[in-house]
Amino acid sequence: MPSLIRKVLKPVGYATGALVAAAGLYLGTAFVLSRITVPKANPNASPDVLVYLHTNGVHTDMVVPIKTPQIDWSEQLPFSNIPSGDTSMRYIAFGWGDKGFYLDTPTWADLKVSTALVAAFWLGSSAMHTTYLHSLVPGPDTVPLYLSQDEYAQLIAYIQRSFRYDAAGRTQHIKGHSYGNNDAFYEAHRVYSFIYTCNTWTNNALKASGQKACLWTPSDTGIFYQYGK
Repeated sequence: MPSLIRKVLKPVGYATGALVAAAGLYLGTAFVLSRITVPKANPNASPDVLVYLHTNGVHTDMVVPIKTPQIDWSEQLPFSNIPSGDTSMRYIAFGWGDKGFYLDTPTWADLKVSTALVAAFWLGSSAMHTTYLHSLVPGPDTVPLYLSQDEYAQLIAYIQRSFRYDAAGRTQHIKGHSYGNNDAFYEAHRVYSFIYTCNTWTNNALKASGQKACLWTPSDTGIFYQYGK
């Protein structure tokens, strides 16, 4: 009997060791690469447009003005798609993520193992979460960034490419889903995974618009490390 137990426990031990090693490698790689800085492309760029980098402690958003001479986001993402319909909002926050995680997990208490596994291993689809805001206050969780018109144009293009459009070229609103009175979800491109997370999307948004970023990160801490140095 002891020999049978050893035969059973041996592969279990190997499997556990492999998982621990893989997790350690992942966390170590994330830590190192998130500390490598991708510098701002043009340090002398003119400060034309104020945008914000925001985190809720886990998930990061890019927050931009709803209306500027370059774009009126309410034309593509109308106020009528949020429950409040409040047209006095001045900013809109963009966050990309796994669709199932977004829609089925409004709070951490709602998280299911199946939802997490689908999100982590390329098995789901994605969504854009848009949150409309009156204002933001800079602080530890909210970093103001000044972009030139060219940099903002690059950010606009990056965000627009993240949406999935219908045959008429319109964003696809996911009706009946919101966390509150001032947000809405839309169909999006790409697939979430432990390699490409919501924070990876934000980090790539910073790169696309020529802002300081991490080489790679799956977490918000890597991004905010760059802006807290």
